[in-house]
Amino acid sequence: MAMTLLEELTWRGIVHQQTDEAGIKETLENEKISLYCGVDPTGNSMHIGHLLPFLTLRRFQQHGHKPIILVGGATGMIGDPSGKKAERQLQTVETIAENVACLQKQMRRLFDFDTENGAKMVNNYDWTSNLSIVEFLRDFGKSFNVNYMLAKDIVSSRLETGISYTEFTYTILQAMDFDHLYANHNCRMQIGGSDQWGNITSGLELIRKRQGSEAKAYGFTIPLVTKADGTKFGKTESGAIWLDPEQTSPYEFYQFWINTSDADVVKYLKCFTFLDRETIENLEVSANEQPHLREAQKALAAEMTRLIHGQAALDQAIAISQALFSGNIKALTAAEIAQGFKDVPTTTITEAMNILDALVETGVVKSKREAREFTNNGAIMINGDKQQDVEFIIDPAQAIEGQFTVIRRGKKIYHLIKH
Repeated sequence: MAMTLLEELTWRGIVHQQTDEAGIKETLENEKISLYCGVDPTGNSMHIGHLLPFLTLRRFQQHGHKPIILVGGATGMIGDPSGKKAERQLQTVETIAENVACLQKQMRRLFDFDTENGAKMVNNYDWTSNLSIVEFLRDFGKSFNVNYMLAKDIVSSRLETGISYTEFTYTILQAMDFDHLYANHNCRMQIGGSDQWGNITSGLELIRKRQGSEAKAYGFTIPLVTKADGTKFGKTESGAIWLDPEQTSPYEFYQFWINTSDADVVKYLKCFTFLDRETIENLEVSANEQPHLREAQKALAAEMTRLIHGQAALDQAIAISQALFSGNIKALTAAEIAQGFKDVPTTTITEAMNILDALVETGVVKSKREAREFTNNGAIMINGDKQQDVEFIIDPAQAIEGQFTVIRRGKKIYHLIKH
């Protein structure tokens, strides 16, 4: 027997808080509703920390509900004070508009737009930009008691360090979104991360005051994603994992997921992928009984890379991974070399150069004597081939697509030569 939506969300560990558990259960079991989730365009790409609420919204769509995706052109001008110790740097209207377009493009990969319950994209700039300050204060400010707002975690957490009136009003702007969508799009629920609870309940309060106490609307939050070792999810030494392939290549994206620890992989399979329960439980058995095969990690990396970047990018990421693991560098294209060796030390050499001189020039070895020893001992590989000839010439004409030569010393030390 198939699980209901709430049963599935609970099994996947995605339910954190609900404003009316019984009401939500009854509504979802008897109606197909519109519901929304929002993101502010503070940058030109989302990162994987943004993903879970929107993947959860997609699960609602798979069960027949209609998702509304809000990219906040207006709220993005203010900045959510939640989780921040200081004021955001305000961005120009032009930058925010560009960011909105970029985020909307990324959303189109996550949702179906052409089905009966196809997703709808909205921008809160459309219904707030023409609002005068007097209208804002009369029509909305009157509905919010300052004491009520000060009690919100998103505000109270900032009182010691300070919060501007601009960011103080953020929760009102987000409440206005929920009220607008309820009144104009019959939107019955807002979902978001656990840090959005205060903003969501502000929206419900505004709906009750403006639309009447009989208005039925709900809030639903998703738990913060954590790692078993206590470190922050979604961050690496080189920074955030972005959805934009120009900022985080599909190979890097794939590698992030495939390097998931055994302690976290089943949890991530449940909350991030759309694999069914039986498949995930089989992968859990494999992770417990044959962890060295890393089948669960491979499935997680494949599902996430395919979802965000498509099958061709996944195939390329796997090809790069296999080539680097086997040492078969010549199997890679120059574009794949650029992806796979993005963070490898790089030296530009435009002329033909003796191997010993090149090893010293790139810093792979400290001296010519060391270069000779490593080469003679078979520890140096050039484009995947062991090279023991100390007279060998590294020639741009022999480079991969005339662009790259990859030096490897031992098993782990790589250096990239650009020609």
